[in-house]
Amino acid sequence: MEFSVAQVQQATGAQLLGNEQHTPASGEVRVRGWSIDSRSVEAGDLFFAIKGEHLDGHDFVAAALQRGAVAAVVSEPVSATGLRLRVADTVVALQDVARYARNGWPKPLVGVTGSAGKTSTKDIVAELLGVRLRVGKTSGNFNNHLGLPLSLLRIPADCDAAVLELGMNHAGEIRHLATIARPQIGVVTNVGYAHIENFSSIEGIAAAKRELIEALPEDGVAVLNADDARVVRFRETHRGRTVTYGVSPGAEIRAEYMQRCPASTVFAVRGVRFETTLTGAHAISNILAGIAVADCFGIRLSELTDCIAGLKPGKMRGERHRWRGAMVLDDSYNSNPEAARSMLDTLKQEPAQRRIAVLGEMLELGHMAGQLHADLGAYAANLGLDLLIGVRGASREMVNQARKAGLRDEEALFFEDPESAGSFLREFVRPGDAILFKGSRGTHVERALAAMEVR
Repeated sequence: MEFSVAQVQQATGAQLLGNEQHTPASGEVRVRGWSIDSRSVEAGDLFFAIKGEHLDGHDFVAAALQRGAVAAVVSEPVSATGLRLRVADTVVALQDVARYARNGWPKPLVGVTGSAGKTSTKDIVAELLGVRLRVGKTSGNFNNHLGLPLSLLRIPADCDAAVLELGMNHAGEIRHLATIARPQIGVVTNVGYAHIENFSSIEGIAAAKRELIEALPEDGVAVLNADDARVVRFRETHRGRTVTYGVSPGAEIRAEYMQRCPASTVFAVRGVRFETTLTGAHAISNILAGIAVADCFGIRLSELTDCIAGLKPGKMRGERHRWRGAMVLDDSYNSNPEAARSMLDTLKQEPAQRRIAVLGEMLELGHMAGQLHADLGAYAANLGLDLLIGVRGASREMVNQARKAGLRDEEALFFEDPESAGSFLREFVRPGDAILFKGSRGTHVERALAAMEVR
């Protein structure tokens, strides 16, 4: 979306500053892009100087202007010359501009949240709506107090609809993001233990996810996962229409059967047959959420078959490839207890001579970290894996519990760093194996994969 500097000033109440070349009369300068990173500024961008934990954007205002930013939004004096907009808080200003943009863009917006699968679901929803509409969406997982307003501002004004991801670490965050995005449709994928360190219980997490549904207008639509007991109860808080999806008998958008084929999964909804190469039951759940949203837009299910057949996983989000005759499942982007179990189930179904899981420590679990890792270890052992590898920190508890649950010492190994795990695997893996890589972002399990495949 494009605005004039004067419109940005109106949205934020900023004081316009300039010099001989850039005077307050420059308010009609056009803003064609939005940035909080001086390294990625392009000509025509407006740069917001954000104070971070380690860096202060005010130190990079001059660099942003030199790269072609038309102006910078600042909250304190800077030595750089050029057009500046002075505000009390640059984060609030970014959100205010996004709110202003949303008020002037009255198109339908879909908000997606959940403890796991929200980025993949967001991408799938956007793809399926795209069979008829021009759709803007969150880039990657830009879903927080900075990423969501940037995503909203970067939606082309001529789009017919948008799909944005709403993330959270604490109670109240989704409610605040929803005041900016103002979604008409809210999708909740699930409620799990991700970010439990910031909550007293999983019910607190459920309440935080429910904020998206509570923010919907009365004529809005809640799209809820019928297979998650906590999520499906959210319908009680919404007076408008609710659409449920899943494999449960009562789901309105229901997978009537699922058949795993060598390279794909076949399922049907309302008699329409779909086939996807995406991996695992959780992927089918994400697709069902997308079908439910498309149905809300009046798109016929038969229009979606080709799109679903062509869906591809995001980077490190269930990607599959062959290495030395072994099948590699790269789901290393992030992890939490529910997502890890789902991928272990997927690994178990993989046709293979040996099944190997490389699971990095799951972060942000607080006081429950030890127990949740131990539970995952027992779950992995009960699946009968041929090898379980834990990487870093609390994953040691996972390995210990897996041994107690039946895996031999040589079948459950712990490594302090991902590179060591990868070096071991390079010698251990043989043709016919299936290997899963999964862990929290900060564990960097992808480095184990890279070390395994190094030439």
